[in-house]
Amino acid sequence: MFDRLQAVEDRYERLNELLSDPDIVSDNKKLREYSKEQSDIQEMVDVYREYKAVKEQLADTREMLENEKDPDMLEMVKEEFHELNDQVPALEERLRILLIPKDPNDSKNVIMEIRGAAGGDEANIFAGDLFRMYSRYAETQGWKIDIMEATPNAMGGYKEVIFMINGQGAYSKFKYENGAHRVQRVPATESQGRIHTSTATVACLPEVEEVDVEIHEKDIRVDTFASSGAGGQSVNTTMSAVRMTHMPTGVVVSMQDERSQIKNREKAMKILRARVADMYMQEAQAEVDATRKSAVGTGDRSERIRTYNYPQNRVTDHRIGLTIQKLDQIIEGKLDEVIDALILEEQASKLARLNEDA
Repeated sequence: MFDRLQAVEDRYERLNELLSDPDIVSDNKKLREYSKEQSDIQEMVDVYREYKAVKEQLADTREMLENEKDPDMLEMVKEEFHELNDQVPALEERLRILLIPKDPNDSKNVIMEIRGAAGGDEANIFAGDLFRMYSRYAETQGWKIDIMEATPNAMGGYKEVIFMINGQGAYSKFKYENGAHRVQRVPATESQGRIHTSTATVACLPEVEEVDVEIHEKDIRVDTFASSGAGGQSVNTTMSAVRMTHMPTGVVVSMQDERSQIKNREKAMKILRARVADMYMQEAQAEVDATRKSAVGTGDRSERIRTYNYPQNRVTDHRIGLTIQKLDQIIEGKLDEVIDALILEEQASKLARLNEDA
């Protein structure tokens, strides 16, 4: 472990040199790349240096214990030795956690897609509930929400809603929401009081910059068409809606949320870039031995990950066996308890894997 930590510290010092190089400073791409790399390892280097300082102080106090003759001074040295010695296990545990490989997308904004699935109108209403839940959680984090495309349902909720959450680390929190969400409750339209089960699917994609995935203009077919639905007098009269098809993968994105074709193109391109990158990532992940996957991972799209049971005020996350009797709070956006449990489970799984490989 300590060989790896020393290598990280050496890399940190090398990055300091690179970031002072005039050639790097004048190259925006490299400057951003090296600055991000340094920022990513900053905490690990700080804790490692703190750990080394404590170990050096321990060695000094141990030597003083062997040589000190004055009883009062000896007692003070003993107390200092025990205080320092108590810090070592906590610092070592922090370093083990910091050595866990990080998802390179964790710091990015997130594009979320929610769709009503099984259950008709009730599934669409539930999709709307999930959208509000995520929106309220994002607001508590100080993150901005931008609806990119929405298809409301006549009974309430959404058949589909696509939105971006802009904020440092947004993807790191929302990535665990990938999959099928199940709700069990009595619908407002149910006259007999029977409990219905419905589902909605959630897809979470990190926002992808042009430098992260290369998409050539020649590989994109762009079709324009008249917008439909609410939007004012210009609707159905201007060809502002856009459909983009990425020919190599077959990924299709339609966008008609804005009256401006240019703005629809910009939004469609963001979603297209994220979906193409996600497809490549999923293909790469499929090649990984299933037994080496994290217990949590980012969730399969078709996997039922969570159940929201209204009669029992219960939320159950099936991936980690977590059950919380606080559905009324969670659906209002108080997701910290669920997300923190998923993060801890993933950290524990990755830490166990590191220990196996050590």
